[in-house]
Amino acid sequence: MKTITIRDLRQRWPEAEKSLQAENELLVTRDGEPVAKLVRVVRGKPKRKRWNPEEHMRWLKKVWSNKQVRLVDKYLRADREDRNFVTAK
Repeated sequence: MKTITIRDLRQRWPEAEKSLQAENELLVTRDGEPVAKLVRVVRGKPKRKRWNPEEHMRWLKKVWSNKQVRLVDKYLRADREDRNFVTAK
């Protein structure tokens, strides 16, 4: 098992990460004494695909074409018509 100091872990994380990929375990030391053990985590298949904005835009264009939905404007207008605005003099 390869050892690495806390200082090296902080300052040289990319190298430590590469070592962890090769070794699967790293022993972290402080003043020559072991304080922790890093173990590589093997991720399984993700539960669902990550959100892709380009794919989402393609879906929106497929579903809505070039139409714009103005429901929000309709409800905002109706809500604002009920208000009584007082103007400052």
